[in-house]
Amino acid sequence: MSKADKNQPSSTIALNKRARFEYHIEERIEAGIALEGWEVKALREGRVAFTDSYVLLKDGESFLFGCQISPLPTAVSYSKPDPLRTRKLLLKRREIDRLTGLVERKGQTVIPTAMYWSRGKAKVEIGVAIGKRQHDKRKTQKDRDWERQKARIMKHG
Repeated sequence: MSKADKNQPSSTIALNKRARFEYHIEERIEAGIALEGWEVKALREGRVAFTDSYVLLKDGESFLFGCQISPLPTAVSYSKPDPLRTRKLLLKRREIDRLTGLVERKGQTVIPTAMYWSRGKAKVEIGVAIGKRQHDKRKTQKDRDWERQKARIMKHG
């Protein structure tokens, strides 16, 4: 890692850790997101939470619901910002049609998994997922606990 890499901030804005616990993510797609000016400023400060958010595909368009972007106190003085505003995702027609087919035919879900900067633009990584059953969640928790315990044993000898 060079000095220039250390000085640059991380390109990741937020991760949806809950998504990996609740779903088996089979495929990931990068999508642009239509934002207002105050939202971009809030993202630069990392004021985003999308634990309960999801993607809705309707009329050949895709929308991000439930993503909360908290406005900065000094950002907007001329209008009242809505932190839970529905935001449009920017995808190609073929991608939207393919995702719509997966959701309607196979019963899969489309959820946001991460938000990050790519060449100065905010991008959302969406995942095509299938919901986990209760026993799958328990297995995930058990594996995670075992990895933590194993690391502790290796560290202390």
